[in-house]
Amino acid sequence: MSEASIALVVLLFALLFSSTPIAVALGLTSFAYFFYYTTIPLTQVPERLFNALNTFPLMAIPFFVLAASIMSRGGISRRLIAACNAVVGQFRGGLAMTAVLSCMFFAAISGSSPATVVAVGTLIIPAMVASGYPKRFSTGLIATSGSLGILIPPSIPLIVYGIATEQSIGDLFIAGVLPGLVAGFMLLALVFVLSHRRGYGTGEHAIVMTTGEKLRALRDALLSLALPVLVLGGIYGGIFTPTEAAAMAVFYAVIVSVFVYRELKLPDLGAILLSSSRTSAMIMFIIANGILFSFVLTSERIPGEITELLLDAELNKWTFLLLVNIILLVAGCFMETSSAILIIAPILLPIGLELGVDPIHLGIIMVMNLEIGMVTPPLGLNLFVASGMSGMTVLQVARAAIPTALVLLAALFLVTYVPAISLAFLGGG
Repeated sequence: MSEASIALVVLLFALLFSSTPIAVALGLTSFAYFFYYTTIPLTQVPERLFNALNTFPLMAIPFFVLAASIMSRGGISRRLIAACNAVVGQFRGGLAMTAVLSCMFFAAISGSSPATVVAVGTLIIPAMVASGYPKRFSTGLIATSGSLGILIPPSIPLIVYGIATEQSIGDLFIAGVLPGLVAGFMLLALVFVLSHRRGYGTGEHAIVMTTGEKLRALRDALLSLALPVLVLGGIYGGIFTPTEAAAMAVFYAVIVSVFVYRELKLPDLGAILLSSSRTSAMIMFIIANGILFSFVLTSERIPGEITELLLDAELNKWTFLLLVNIILLVAGCFMETSSAILIIAPILLPIGLELGVDPIHLGIIMVMNLEIGMVTPPLGLNLFVASGMSGMTVLQVARAAIPTALVLLAALFLVTYVPAISLAFLGGG
């Protein structure tokens, strides 16, 4: 590595260990590189930041954030929970299974893990506790199940990966469906087994719905459940691009929430727009600085040098994927999802291509690793969200999430070493 590369790595880690926000650390490191090691005027850096964001695919992110905000406040989550309870509520541990199933469906609407935890957890955690489920179990389950929000499409991290690696976002969305379902059904299986062993959801704690109530719940949620079909069907059918699908999702969310469910009024949209713009601005700031830092990495040939180093070590495809999982599981503990993708994906992709790893499969592996990072301390975002809702400490939530996080880990290794799970709907594997 060159002197500049070493200096940049030292500066970046020094900033991170000083608790500097990662987006700021990436930006400052990039500025230092331009100032000391290039002849590029600093006045051009803001232009590069703007150009990094001035892409059509990135417009999908604020649209999906806005659609999720509208639908989470428009009665969607309550209807989804009722519909899921109509499907699995009669089983032992039915309310816990309802929680997992609701997270899977809301993930297919929101594209965000914390949004899924808030939308489902706000309603389901108090209901589970009131029905006799331990608070620790309920909170840990929601924190982990909510992480499916960044895997099941539409997914903001998959959009970021697509932009960082120039892969088809539509293909990434399609590839995320089956791994998301596999992880979700593995969580359902765990809940079913634990409920049988511990007696959850039985006797006075069981929730029983009549056939009429089940049909009404399913009917009320029909419009909510149609949104993922609209988004994925439109993309896969070539009707519109992921960005156009995101804009369509916003339009659909407004129509359903304001004019059909009537739980929102048009004046309410102002506050929702403001809240969504703040979230989108935060994400875009991270992405802009991440793309700028990726330019620095490429300029210093750091991805190329690491590729040559690992290829000289004669790694095979499967050993490389094991190494990828280890690196990303550690990175997920300390880095925000989008930042991790923007920094690590350009380094890992050239190596993966040399070893015959499909870039779409690699993207799914990356997101599944970072999905687990959402429930691992010290920076697991879902832990903080679930902690705020339940009143438990972050450490208590992290401990409660261990059994379900281990299930996600098992799903990760299954998807890693069976590429067909990711590529089946794309005709690969």
